[in-house]
Amino acid sequence: MSQKPLDTPRPRLYLLASAAGFAGLILWFYAGRELGILQWIVDFFPASHAGAGLMIAIMLMMTPGFLIWKFYNRWVEQRLEVKGRHLEDEVYLPPTKNRS
Repeated sequence: MSQKPLDTPRPRLYLLASAAGFAGLILWFYAGRELGILQWIVDFFPASHAGAGLMIAIMLMMTPGFLIWKFYNRWVEQRLEVKGRHLEDEVYLPPTKNRS
């Protein structure tokens, strides 16, 4: 069973950079939790809906982190010359003809 290698000249460095970015997301979550952002948002909800409040708090708190993650990944891919296709390319780029 063979795996297709990543389309980059430095695949290990790319994987290391991706791991560092993911660690940054984890740190973002713990920083937000330690700063009390989660509890502050949950306090806006009644006690009977604390679970839903926590879910919304996590979504609101992590949105900027995921935006930073997106830009970080794009920057790493540009610096390491990673080639490939992004999911949103089909939406924003003009359609290409498939040559079979």
